[in-house]
Amino acid sequence: MKKDLLKGLTEEQIAKAKGCKNQEELLALAKAEGVELTDEQLSIVSGGGLFCSDPTFTCPECGSNDINSTEQVGSLNHYWSCECKKCGHRWTT
Repeated sequence: MKKDLLKGLTEEQIAKAKGCKNQEELLALAKAEGVELTDEQLSIVSGGGLFCSDPTFTCPECGSNDINSTEQVGSLNHYWSCECKKCGHRWTT
């Protein structure tokens, strides 16, 4: 998780947030805890991103870490499209 997005939260609140299974649970938790979310946090919770930095991928075919990856974010899903620059293998995660 990006540290700046967690500013002002207690360790207990962070642990509870990590346990949320979806955006609705996270929003309900924030409301229950009386936490005001910033615009950036609201964007992330509403599907505009993730709480983590861009992941590093390894090609399942050749083991290369030289990967083109594109984040795919929708209202109901979130995944990464990946293509290995070495062998051309494509996959999603």
